Amino acid sequence: MTLLPYQYVVLRCVPRVDREEFVNVGVVLYSQVADFLAVAHHVETARLLAFARDLDVESVIESLATLSAVCRGETGDGRPDLGPLGRRFGWLSAPRSTVIQPGPVHSGLTAAPASTLADLLTRLVR
Repeated sequence: MTLLPYQYVVLRCVPRVDREEFVNVGVVLYSQVADFLAVAHHVETARLLAFARDLDVESVIESLATLSAVCRGETGDGRPDLGPLGRRFGWLSAPRSTVIQPGPVHSGLTAAPASTLADLLTRLVR
């Protein structure tokens, strides 16, 4: 079995940037060797509203949809044209001061990037 290197970031919902509190809502996984880049996300509305009762959950869902579109290389509607997967991962993993923020970049080895992404979503988000 061949193990492929990968990098990932956890996407965090940060309702109040000044408080630095967050809830994990997604994962981005990139493997250059496997030519793989994907986002998986899961939003539990009740959990987010318990955390921040004034949060616009629809806005969170829309932001995650935009990140997913960027990941797939979709452009237009204000999304950047970033080209190759590595540049897209760099943009998705770059720090920002918005409600959805990436955590630190982590790395690992996998035989199946899509399965690893699903596992990370289960372990870190759900």
